[in-house]
Amino acid sequence: MHHYCGSGTGGRFDSGAVTMKIEIFYTPGCSECIAAHAKLRTAAQESVKDLEWRELNVLDDLDYAVGLGILTLPSVAVDGELVFTSMPTVAQLREALMKRSGANA
Repeated sequence: MHHYCGSGTGGRFDSGAVTMKIEIFYTPGCSECIAAHAKLRTAAQESVKDLEWRELNVLDDLDYAVGLGILTLPSVAVDGELVFTSMPTVAQLREALMKRSGANA
């Protein structure tokens, strides 16, 4: 099962802005992954106005993960592109998102 955590009102109604999709791939039982998710989600929501946040159990989404080139866990993809092959820090994620959105960090 996927865990979807939208930002703000949780709806898909926006003012024409493009939604950035962030996907974190993890394995069940990874305490490091679970502990970092909330902090990273908060940082992402503070950095990007229109955000779709997905936490994917790699065992449930193996074909999709392989298609993105994920070989190590945890990994983070942004807009369908593998960006981190290990758990980023809050600062690293924020910087990557700001660059992708065209904002100045």
